[in-house]
Amino acid sequence: MGKMKTHKASAKRFSFTATGKLKRGHMSTRHNTGLKTSKRMRSLRKAAYVSATRMHDLKRQLPYQ
Repeated sequence: MGKMKTHKASAKRFSFTATGKLKRGHMSTRHNTGLKTSKRMRSLRKAAYVSATRMHDLKRQLPYQ
């Protein structure tokens, strides 16, 4: 059986932590930031973690990470 291919778009967006969780960034931080409050922008800076329901699909897309 051949090697599995890494889904490159997912590899750029997600990274694994040491405990095996997937870390991701928040959406809505690229443009129209002047309309969002400072409090909202500060909270969007922090990393978030992928939910357990999506972990199975993403682990299949990132086989060698």
